[in-house]
Amino acid sequence: MEDIKRTEIASLGEFGLIKHLTRHLELKNSSSLKGVGDDAAVLSYPEKQILVTTDLLLEGIHFDLTYVPLKHLGYKSAVVNFSDIYAMNGQPRQITVSLGVSKRFSVEDMEEFYAGLRLACEVYGVDIVGGDTSASLTGLTISITCIGEGDKERIVYRNGAKENDLICVSGDFGAAYMGLQLLEREKRVFAGESDFTPAFEGREYLLERQLKPEARKDIVAELAKHNIVPTAMMDVSDGLSSELLHICDQSGTGCRIYEERIPIDYQTAVMAEEFNMNLITAALNGGEDYELLFTVPLTCHDEVVTLPGVRVIGHVTSPALGAYLITRDGAEIALKAQGWNSLGSENGEKV
Repeated sequence: MEDIKRTEIASLGEFGLIKHLTRHLELKNSSSLKGVGDDAAVLSYPEKQILVTTDLLLEGIHFDLTYVPLKHLGYKSAVVNFSDIYAMNGQPRQITVSLGVSKRFSVEDMEEFYAGLRLACEVYGVDIVGGDTSASLTGLTISITCIGEGDKERIVYRNGAKENDLICVSGDFGAAYMGLQLLEREKRVFAGESDFTPAFEGREYLLERQLKPEARKDIVAELAKHNIVPTAMMDVSDGLSSELLHICDQSGTGCRIYEERIPIDYQTAVMAEEFNMNLITAALNGGEDYELLFTVPLTCHDEVVTLPGVRVIGHVTSPALGAYLITRDGAEIALKAQGWNSLGSENGEKV
């Protein structure tokens, strides 16, 4: 086998690495006045409200480089931030990228990571305008801050759901979680074998949902096209059940969602059966779907049901009625927040 080129990061130094990784960046947004290369980025947002979100990703907690390619990791690191801005009914415009990098990584490794990061920014029209890089003793640490914009009258919070509102979702649920289970299974089977071939055939959708998720800018565009402003909205990163309870808690409401209305992909169902897992539990609590969960007034029913990729799964109730899932046989099961908890037991295992 040919030797893989490896350039030690120490040969460039901190500022040399930053210059190397950002040398070809071009600013696309008019709000980006000055990007990488000065003490601070300069942004301009006249007559807009500014949206800011930050995500911290730690090796061994949020990702496993045994099976996560660095380019995919770069793409996903950016997209999960964009998703938070879309969940506010806004538009992401800039990101800053801070990295903690151990000596295990080479310049070429960081180039791969930045290739994914830049691809995500090209797809979503976002500028990289700054950040920081530092040595790390614990592997790879990624911190990305995303700045977005939104019209004051169209920004959507979690606390606006009203009784009788419709509960809507985009896409489908549980696939990312099943993709993670598949990757973890094959990692255990692999056990360092040199000629190992993972059993991924027919499971490509699950892997894509876990390794290369997409933020739902298309849904935000459709809502704007039909002049629908949700009463409450958030993205589903920690699990559908958990996020729905957040909306109910902050809006002071209850809810009813229906098992038969929750969208689930065929591959997810097959994988759940293979793992002997309860399918609806995986869909409600799996997390990392990065779909949008939102509520709209009942008067929007006829329009919202025509939106591509959107499904009505229930309705908002008074707080006294609580938050429940109605099963296919009519039973009521109380919703619980059982999704991802990075500060929970076992270093972020589901609890």
